[in-house]
Amino acid sequence: MACFEKPVKLDNPRAWRTYLGGSLLSALHDEAGEDGHFPEEWIMSVVAARNAGREEIVGEGLSHLVETGETLKEWIQADAEAILGGEHVKQHGSQPGVLVKLIDSAERLTIQVHPDRQTARTLFGSPYGKTECWHILGGRDMNGEAPCVYLGFVPGITREKWRMLFEAQDIPGMLACLHRFEVKPGDTVLIEGGVPHAIGAGCFLAEIQEPTDYTIRVERTTPSGFPVADFMCHQGLGFERMFDCFHYEGLSRDQVQQRWFLTPMLKQEQAGGQVHTLVGYEHTPMFAMRSIQVQDALELSCPPQFSALYVLSGEGQLVCAGSDQPIRKAEQYFLPAGVKHVHLTAAPGKQMRILQCFGPECPGVVL
Repeated sequence: MACFEKPVKLDNPRAWRTYLGGSLLSALHDEAGEDGHFPEEWIMSVVAARNAGREEIVGEGLSHLVETGETLKEWIQADAEAILGGEHVKQHGSQPGVLVKLIDSAERLTIQVHPDRQTARTLFGSPYGKTECWHILGGRDMNGEAPCVYLGFVPGITREKWRMLFEAQDIPGMLACLHRFEVKPGDTVLIEGGVPHAIGAGCFLAEIQEPTDYTIRVERTTPSGFPVADFMCHQGLGFERMFDCFHYEGLSRDQVQQRWFLTPMLKQEQAGGQVHTLVGYEHTPMFAMRSIQVQDALELSCPPQFSALYVLSGEGQLVCAGSDQPIRKAEQYFLPAGVKHVHLTAAPGKQMRILQCFGPECPGVVL
């Protein structure tokens, strides 16, 4: 059990996508890198990417333990109850039920939707859909435009109208069907399964989501001109059934903001740091995410539930169960359910900002 009572360091897998980006991810790692087709870094991943034409690349996007090289998926399967927590296994089985990504978009992503759980069960035979949440970390102006996101149908959009726009590949017409919001660092946006959306050019964000890669795309070509394969549009459903994945609910701009733009809540405050809840189980039972600020030192109490830490900035020390190790920017760690307390200390002048990400809600487990 001792090995399940301490954090384990994970690698930083990148995943191929149809859209361009990734230079800000390289900069986060203090590396030189241009924008290309690896704009995402996956965190706490037991899910492989679904990319047409890259099927021979087995396990793309899977996380590995740095010390042993085995996949996180294999490690969890060895003793899921000890690693994920007994209540989690009882409620959700031996899978974490969550996936986290860092996304850097140098171009607007194609307009897309992900199935909700019921639709995913019906169409894909999957227990998980793909409700997700974006936390804006930063960004850059692209072609004179500030970072933005597109979210939710405006009133009056029907399946027939949406299908007609798709068949005509009327991209301006499709974008006009969605609400557009400029975003800034600190904004947090919940995207429920079935809600159409697109990340705009110049966004740098953390995404926490249900653990699938089912993405229905309605653009046959990316904004930079990359052709999108049929499978990457309909994920094997065909061009008729893929429209079953959309919720044709029109909302006003104010309704979208009130429903899906979340306000951070102070969870814990000490002299040496603070913890804020970015998305909690009161917003969705699918996952939760916190922001941890360490100016000096912070004692972090952990529930009997697994989580992941990602160091966004700074450096310092992590002490847990008698183990003391240095941590720094761009490192990620998996905390098994047996981890009870983590003591974080920032190095002088190196204040740390850390994301902590949790899986689905478990009865009796309080964050």
